[in-house]
Amino acid sequence: DLLFELFVSRDRDEPPDIDVDFEHERREEVIQYIYKKYGRHRAGIAATVITYRSRSAIRDVGKVFGLSEDVVAALSRSTWGWSSTGISAENAGEIGLDPENPQLRLALKLASELIGFPRHLSQHVGGFVITKGPLEEVVPIQNAAMEDRTFVEWDKDDLDTLGILKIDVLALGMLTCIRKAFDLLNRHYGERMTLANVPPGDEKVYDMLCNADAVGVFQVESRAQMSMLPRLKPRCFYDLVVEVAIVRPGPIQGDMVHPYLRRRSGQEKVCYPKKELEDVLKKTYGVPLFQEQAMKIAIVAAGFTPGESDRLRRAMATFRKSGTIGMYRKKFVDGMIGNGYEPDFAERCFKQIEGFSDYGFPESHAAAFARLAYVSAWLKCHYPDVFCAAILNSQPMGFYAPAQLVRDAREHGVEVRPVDVNHSGWDCTLEEAGAGKCAVRLGIRQVKGAHEATALAIESARAGGFDSVRHFWLRTGLYPRIIERLADADAFRSIGLDRREALWAVRGLGGYAGGQNGKMPATLPLFAALEEGGLQREEEMALPAMPPGEHVVLDYATLRLSLKAHPVSFLRNRFSAGGVIPNEKLKDVEAGRRVSLAGLVLVRQRPGTASGVIFATLEDETGIANIIIWPKLYEKRRRIVLTSRLLFVRGRVQKEGIVI
Repeated sequence: DLLFELFVSRDRDEPPDIDVDFEHERREEVIQYIYKKYGRHRAGIAATVITYRSRSAIRDVGKVFGLSEDVVAALSRSTWGWSSTGISAENAGEIGLDPENPQLRLALKLASELIGFPRHLSQHVGGFVITKGPLEEVVPIQNAAMEDRTFVEWDKDDLDTLGILKIDVLALGMLTCIRKAFDLLNRHYGERMTLANVPPGDEKVYDMLCNADAVGVFQVESRAQMSMLPRLKPRCFYDLVVEVAIVRPGPIQGDMVHPYLRRRSGQEKVCYPKKELEDVLKKTYGVPLFQEQAMKIAIVAAGFTPGESDRLRRAMATFRKSGTIGMYRKKFVDGMIGNGYEPDFAERCFKQIEGFSDYGFPESHAAAFARLAYVSAWLKCHYPDVFCAAILNSQPMGFYAPAQLVRDAREHGVEVRPVDVNHSGWDCTLEEAGAGKCAVRLGIRQVKGAHEATALAIESARAGGFDSVRHFWLRTGLYPRIIERLADADAFRSIGLDRREALWAVRGLGGYAGGQNGKMPATLPLFAALEEGGLQREEEMALPAMPPGEHVVLDYATLRLSLKAHPVSFLRNRFSAGGVIPNEKLKDVEAGRRVSLAGLVLVRQRPGTASGVIFATLEDETGIANIIIWPKLYEKRRRIVLTSRLLFVRGRVQKEGIVI
């Protein structure tokens, strides 16, 4: 079923379209290999033109107008992250600024006018240019900010116009995660797995996905994907291929999602005007979901040649920029009518294909991603401890922060142990937990501001373990400021010290220099023997216990997560008195009933296909809840929606099966 013209076409005299995904932690190795193999004189990274958006425009204009840093920061926070609509005087008034101030009004006006203008050249995310002759004879070259990198000063559209070969060397965090998971699986369970030998068709994996239990699973972990899983109910690999592709702007804009679901569930009859269309669309119940299907429809129903169908695909891909897809409407519609199709049906087909201009997915690409989705789901289903450690060691990646990944692992029965100087390495590791299971030991990488060199110094000095903060200091040679960071992260529990006691002990170290970047001054010879013998110990003090809430706040400040409690749990009594229900109770609430919820804001999304609707995810101590914020409410409560970390909401429950 692979349509070869998707990659190489006789009708276009240009290089093939090549994209290759590598582990995100090893992509630099590939880049340097390309430089070495082809020479820096024949290889370079493509450029991309960065244009002004709302935030970057107000930051630069604010500097020119002499606005203070806090004013500029407040203005930039008052707009959506990728917004290109500008900041109004009313928005400025909401954050306490004077909207009538002439300097401010002029700055906002010029910032709005600047949106869309080129700001600077940057490196393309993965596009690599390779030429037969010297690169400098074809295109200007510039040194990149990163060491050992050069990039050409033209973007991908310029390169396409000139027919210069561009290969996309892309990075996928999930490839890194899966490789690390396979290593852990081999080391702790004796299972030698690869992408090729993960058992296919596992019923437990598909049961898990049908229940939208997909936190951390590649490509199907977003709010939209997790609401789609129980509706689509994937039971085989091709269902996953569809799942990956269907929650995209293309199928959504082309009105393909609901017809597909209705036909799949038997609620709507599948009809094919002709056998030739059935051959193309049978796998997707008569609904075109993939670029290859759009190309095949053009060939078999509208009389396009394979080369012309490829040009149609390219017009779809560049619709936003060049708007050339309309050039094919007449040929497509007339071709279908000439082949005996009804004019209305031909128009509907072209309208659906136009939807692909908002990012339709190739079937071949979706199949490759679906393979990674299945493998990651298999790991999560059968070895949640391995999956948790691997995905934490592969951050930053994916949709969720470490706090949510750890919470999900614990909900799946995984024991997660805290960062500890006597047990933790740089990476998260697995430790024996009995009954043939392993516990996840958080690594020092979770400590905010920690470096791998710190972990290596601790591991190399750990023989026999550490029995005090002073012992740790003398053995590792780490600066007291670094040790204080570990104490802040509550990493001395195995020594018998909680966070406050460990911090007190760090302050009692000889040579502590809190205001000198934590550097340890050389010990005078007279006192060297005393320090080596550990005779300058601080007198023990009976310190008051740190309240649990303060522990949790500091956990989030230093580790971005807490194993002790969830922040919302400390407010539960107050919330319950105000009628706020826990998120886990939503499943028991009947559709249409109004309820109140509160939680930490994990994600805010404003898809271009949602007509200004904002989707947010709230987390409390019992789970997550997805909420919908309508445009009118957003404009009314703009500042709260954009900046609040803890959100209280009241609304009506919407349910479709198990989807809430």
